[in-house]
Order: sequence, then C-alpha cells, then structure tokens
Amino acid sequence: MAFLRGINNIGQKTVTMGLLKRAFEKMGHQNVRTHLASGNVVFETPKMSPKKLLKTIGERLEQALGYEITVILRSLSDLEDLVDSKPFKNVAVTPRTKLWVTFLAEKPMSSLKIPFTSPRKDFRIVRVSATEVCSVLNLSRRRGGTHLMGFLDKEFGRNITTRNWNTIVRILRG
Repeated sequence: MAFLRGINNIGQKTVTMGLLKRAFEKMGHQNVRTHLASGNVVFETPKMSPKKLLKTIGERLEQALGYEITVILRSLSDLEDLVDSKPFKNVAVTPRTKLWVTFLAEKPMSSLKIPFTSPRKDFRIVRVSATEVCSVLNLSRRRGGTHLMGFLDKEFGRNITTRNWNTIVRILRG
C-alpha cells in the first residue's frame, strides 16, 4: 500500500487515478487499485526490500509526474494491526469530529507529551507510535483542519501524509 503526499490536494499536483494506476503497473506491480483521488494505491509486488521498493516507486513516480512525491508504504497487515489496535476507542465522536491518521516515514523525534491537546482545544493527538500519529479534530465554524496539518508538519516534519480514519477502514474492506 502506498500513501502519496499532496496528490489532488486543493487543486495542487492534480493526477488522475488512471495515470497513477498505470504508473504502478509499469513498475511491475499487480492488482493495482486506487482508493479515492488522494494518492492511495493498493498493489501487490514481487518480494523486494521495503527500502528498495520505496526508492523505486519514488523515482518512477517523479519520472512519470515530473515532480518529487513523498511516498509512504504500509502493508495491508500493518493497516489491519492499526485498525485492530482501536486508537480512537476512547473518543466520543460527533458530527463535528474528524479522526486522522498521519503516516510517518521515520521514527518521530517529537518530545510532545501524549495525549496532547492544542491550546485552543480544537484538536488532540491521542497516540504517537514509531509509524503513525492519531489525531482528533473538532471542527468549528472558524477553524477547519489546516491548523492541525500545519502543526503536524512542524512537529513531525514534512515527510508525512495524513488520511481520514474512515479512508483507512474502507481500504481494508476493499
């Protein structure tokens, strides 16, 4: 599974999912499918080291698209483990609540005390692991999610990508 940062995000780096699917197929991956139009690619690949796979995908996408893309890989079993761990089990979800998973390319160097609540109490970080950050955003009329994304970039670096929890669950359902 590849999560690509910044694909089709507010009109920037527009990429059709057909082009993305073909690019992965040209790399030799099988059973390629995209999920939503935001850079989520499920695929099967011949056995290869994760480091080499990451490098190959990054280089080939840059050739195909004309710009560098942050690629973060997770196996479907990694995602199943994440869902099974129920990181949001103690969160009261309302229509204004958004649950987010930020995938990290490397172990975080953050010294943030978890759980962390923002000074305005509009978002919380409920879990940080070596590979993910789980956040809860409370939407308001005055603030959306961009402040959370900016905070995550500052705290964990730009080599990350964030997905809605529902997207992760839907990917696993196929």
